[in-house]
Amino acid sequence: MLYEWLNVDELARWPRYSEHSREGFDEFLNVARQVAERYFADHNSRADREPPRLEGGRVRILPEVESALKAFAAAGLTSATMDNALGGVQLPQVIHRACFAWMQGANISTAGYALLSIAGANLILSQGSADQIDRYVRPLAQGRFFATMCLSEPQAGSSLGDVTTLASPDAHGNYRIRGTKMWISGGDHEMGENIVHLVLARTPGSPPGTKGLSLSDPAGRSGT
Repeated sequence: MLYEWLNVDELARWPRYSEHSREGFDEFLNVARQVAERYFADHNSRADREPPRLEGGRVRILPEVESALKAFAAAGLTSATMDNALGGVQLPQVIHRACFAWMQGANISTAGYALLSIAGANLILSQGSADQIDRYVRPLAQGRFFATMCLSEPQAGSSLGDVTTLASPDAHGNYRIRGTKMWISGGDHEMGENIVHLVLARTPGSPPGTKGLSLSDPAGRSGT
């Protein structure tokens, strides 16, 4: 499908992907398969039997989850699509999605942590300042930080257009956030140094529905 239907090897003609080739794409796919089979698939059923739990005020997660995510980052799969300057290799998104399909097929729950971190990093790369990229994206790419997307609320569940959390600008160029979020996937654990929370909120006077939503600046670890 990649080569005969999507013709992805032709992407190497583009300046951004000029260092890549079909052979290189195959190597990434092979590495992804090995990581998925060795580190993700081994605890898929056990994760269903032993979900995260709260003990003594700390969230306990299977140690295999952390090992899998470290292997994923060490293989360069968290940062693969990013610029060379950020430690990435400018891998085309279509190849990266094919690589990630191995993780989702092997263990979709563990893959979710990586997916949230990649999504958070990509959002900050798109909309964040140079300082935010240095502060958050680089450690996310290295697997030192993890990210979440704070969407769901008690009165709205996960209905995106019905969230009411308000982000009001202050005199210092920051935002004051008022509202309640709940059941945030990956919202608390100790697998990394920090958890970056991207908070979906409305600004004063914003229109109803999804068009009125924006994202606050990333915050620090849950609970601090």
